[in-house]
Amino acid sequence: MTKNKNIGSANSWILVIIFMVVIGVGVYISKNTSQEKSVMEGDSMMEDGQTNEGDTMMEDDNMMMEDKVLGAYEVYAPEKLAEADTKNVVLFFHAPWCPTCRALDADINDSLSDIPDDVLILKTDYDTNGELKKKYGVTYQHTLVQVDSAGETIAKWSGSNTLESLISNIK
Repeated sequence: MTKNKNIGSANSWILVIIFMVVIGVGVYISKNTSQEKSVMEGDSMMEDGQTNEGDTMMEDDNMMMEDKVLGAYEVYAPEKLAEADTKNVVLFFHAPWCPTCRALDADINDSLSDIPDDVLILKTDYDTNGELKKKYGVTYQHTLVQVDSAGETIAKWSGSNTLESLISNIK
C-alpha cells in the first residue's frame, strides 16, 4: 500500500512539473508574439514613401549595372538558345547533390560580374532534363555543352571547376 502511495505521489509531481512547463512555454510565446506585434505597429515603421540611404544607394548600383552589359547565368529555357546568334551559349548540366557542380555553381555566382558580355551560361537540372541529356549525349553531371542557336553542339567538356576554366573552354 505504501508503494502505491509513493507511485501516486511521484505521478502527481510529474503532472505538476508538466503543467508548469506548459504554462511557461505559453507565457514565452505570448510575450514574443506581443513584442513582434508592437514593433510592427509602432513608430519604428517607416512612413509610406520614406526611403533610407541604403535604398538610394541600391538604386544607384542598379542604374550602374544597367549601363554595363554583362554576360548571364540563368536557368535553362529552350527559347534562350536563340541568343547563340549573338552570344556564346553554354549549357551547364548541374546536379544539386554533385560536389563539383556545387563548386562551379558557387564560383559562377560569386563571379557574375566577371562573365563576359558575349557569354550566356544556362543551368540545366541533370536529374530532370532527360531529353536534353539524351540530345547532347550527356552521361554524367557536371558536363558543359556549348551550343549554337539551332541547339547543335559546338563543344562538350567537363572538369571546369571555376568560371575562368569554363570560359577558357568556349570555342
